[in-house]
Amino acid sequence: MENGPRISLWTATAIVVANMVGTGVFTSLGFQVADIPSAFPVLLLWVVGGVAALCGALSYGELAAALPRSGGEYHFLSRIYHPAIGFMAGWLSVTVGFAAPAALAAMAFGTYLHGLDARVPALDVSLALVWIVSLIHLVSIRQGSRFQNIFTAFKLLLLLALIFAGSLLPGGNPQAVNFFPVHGDAALILSSPFAVSLVYVMYAYSGWNAATYIVHEIDQPQRNVPRALLLGTVLVSLLYVGVNAVFLRTTPLPKLSGQLEVGLIAGREIFGEAGGRIMGGLICFGLISSVSAMVWVGPRVAQTMGQDFRALRWLARCTRAGVPAVASAGQLLITTALLLTATFQAALVYIQFSLILSSFLTVLGVLILRWREPQLPRPYRVWGYPVTPFIFLIISGYMLVFICRRQPWESLAGVGTLLLGLVVYFVCRNFASEKNPSTAHELPAAVASSSPPPSDPLAR
Repeated sequence: MENGPRISLWTATAIVVANMVGTGVFTSLGFQVADIPSAFPVLLLWVVGGVAALCGALSYGELAAALPRSGGEYHFLSRIYHPAIGFMAGWLSVTVGFAAPAALAAMAFGTYLHGLDARVPALDVSLALVWIVSLIHLVSIRQGSRFQNIFTAFKLLLLLALIFAGSLLPGGNPQAVNFFPVHGDAALILSSPFAVSLVYVMYAYSGWNAATYIVHEIDQPQRNVPRALLLGTVLVSLLYVGVNAVFLRTTPLPKLSGQLEVGLIAGREIFGEAGGRIMGGLICFGLISSVSAMVWVGPRVAQTMGQDFRALRWLARCTRAGVPAVASAGQLLITTALLLTATFQAALVYIQFSLILSSFLTVLGVLILRWREPQLPRPYRVWGYPVTPFIFLIISGYMLVFICRRQPWESLAGVGTLLLGLVVYFVCRNFASEKNPSTAHELPAAVASSSPPPSDPLAR
């Protein structure tokens, strides 16, 4: 695969954007304005969420440049802490970490289509989407790259068109909202509903680390992975703030309050009833890139784990085009099972704590490596260090505490999934020890090795 096709900076950025922009931006606002009836605090939520995501992306960028290998948290945590810690994070990704979000986006696709035409069977359409997209990505990396770029561009054009229409066109009924602070906003910002809403806004921003899972497929990864993380996160942050500002400007707050389909409601206000249905269809097709990104990225974690553990070597088997066929088929089966049993939402709820914990430990690893290995070549260094990683750690740390208090049993279930991964790790390690006892307790060579080339002169 080292000499296989490489994807460009644009495609890597498209993967970040597609992973981030899903249903969250079109569904979250209704629950925010129900308890925060003021425009400035609501927009501030999306700004703070964007800042936190950007701090995380910049921190991951340093790790990706210093430790250039696919696998995301699996690789980073294995290298920084211990292979067992990385394996647990990888186990989470391989089992439900990508399959559940893919199932959620696919079901949202089917639900939107069913809403537009009741004759369309939502589940059948959802299953068809997942299978068709998976087959496209199995053809080749180049084919998957084209597909991803086309549908991500479509999604970006959709969001830009929505912002343009809601801001500049004369249609609709503009609301008298003030996007600057007014009396009472400070109390709202310090309130419990603001803190609760921030947690869900951060879920909408999740996916900013997507490019780190496919490092070995990206052209000039030590230069382009940090740039893809930065560009994708900044672009999505601007779009999120812009879209929510348009929703607030065009739609009366009582119509949005407590509603899930705010994108459709705002579409009707901007374009009328017929235009609202068209907007619903466009939002629906915008979800295709989200499914595509999950289908692309997830199997690469399994592939990397298969390269490191003899017992999992079958996961690393690739087609002649370099696509991890077995890992892709495995994720497809898991996604299909989640759709058929309608358990994908429950899976997402109970793994939230574990996913945030993995990101927390990874960003903390930036600080640990700076202290433990100051001479490690770092082609890119995170801007604003150490403030940047600390901002992410504070916000994600708060989210961990909040989720533990609000969803204690679900959090314990997520931890249980990680512990099951630990059991699997020891089974795989013992399998290796039977084959080669001298290496049973060593860090896998591919994880341990890291010899980046000289620093990029454009990086800080």
